[in-house]
Amino acid sequence: MIEWFVARRYLCSRKRAGFAYIVTLFSFIGIALGVATLIIVTSVMNGFRYELLEKIVGMKGHIIVQSALRSPIVDYDKVVSDIKSADKSVINVIPQTERQAIMVAGKTARGVITQCMSTESLLSKRLISQRINTGDIKDFKGRGILIGKRMAESFGFAVGDTVKLLIHNGVVTPFGDLPKDEAFTIVGIFEIGMNEYDKNVLIMPLAAGQQFFGDGAGVSQIEIFIDNAENVKAVSENLARKLGQNFSVFDWQHSDASIFHAVVVEKNVMILILSIIILVAMFNIVSGLTMLTNSKVRDIAILRTMGATKRSISRIFLLIGAAVGVLGTGSGLGLGLLVSLNIDRIKNFLEKLSHSELFNEELYFLANVPSKIDWQEVTCIVGLSLILCLLATAYPARKAAKLDPVEALRV
Repeated sequence: MIEWFVARRYLCSRKRAGFAYIVTLFSFIGIALGVATLIIVTSVMNGFRYELLEKIVGMKGHIIVQSALRSPIVDYDKVVSDIKSADKSVINVIPQTERQAIMVAGKTARGVITQCMSTESLLSKRLISQRINTGDIKDFKGRGILIGKRMAESFGFAVGDTVKLLIHNGVVTPFGDLPKDEAFTIVGIFEIGMNEYDKNVLIMPLAAGQQFFGDGAGVSQIEIFIDNAENVKAVSENLARKLGQNFSVFDWQHSDASIFHAVVVEKNVMILILSIIILVAMFNIVSGLTMLTNSKVRDIAILRTMGATKRSISRIFLLIGAAVGVLGTGSGLGLGLLVSLNIDRIKNFLEKLSHSELFNEELYFLANVPSKIDWQEVTCIVGLSLILCLLATAYPARKAAKLDPVEALRV
């Protein structure tokens, strides 16, 4: 194909094309970097949303049911049965008590969130039960408790140590409420991978929690897990109708809406900003091909006198632009996927190289940089890049085809 032969000669010619070749090279680099950056950013943002959803929902449940009066739910077995029968989407129901307490160790004291649940419920809560690094879940009974890895590190605790928990209104006297403290033994240390929970959450057997917090035979709330997190609104509405006005129903979209909304907004803004890189590269293609057209005026005139049609000339420059677009997009796709699949290793390497912490767990919630590739988004990015590159070649190709060979040879 003569058009492709000429296009390849023009594309690879450095001496005669001059500055046009440099602009075309920058176009290629700009497209590659733009596509790669968009893929990396969308993958990291998707990873953040997925990890936050998995860990926040894994600890809190998709839906929380509490008493409308915020009093302990005493007949929680019946409520659990009603919840399971209300909607087929419900896959797990965990009655538990969640209270705040103060952990005291020597001269150090800090507030902690205490979740109290049965051993059966703990085993069904895989985010915790399958991430116990030290200790044995079989010892989770009596006054044996589980704490997070960050909490253990901050206090210097290990399995077998005794800790003291304190609540401010544990003992009622004629003179008012007095603090109450009791000792518990650490039987396991878990690591979820989310600093907020690894540092602040403590898991206690339900019976011990009921006795310590004075809830009697009741629980403070019921966690509900469903098969599809995105369908939580419809399920929560069904549960609210089933349970009636005596109970309040909250879902994860309501309680943690600000976090997930911030991730989505940041992702959209980053996509909008980074798309400018591809737009700049597109204008570079226009500039490069226009300069190439001006530098090849006599060549185009000779081709026309030899019988080349306007359509053939137009195809030559379309092929040049398409080649830059396809090669740049393909390179960006490969680079973006490579970085997205190894983003955490790259982060660790850069931290060792710079001797600094690039990803603070306390600031970003998670212990590792998450990445989740959405192939539909990748396809859209690649498709958009190719379309923009092809559109960028339209004007230079049309200009080259309209050159008058007689006038061009007079120059």
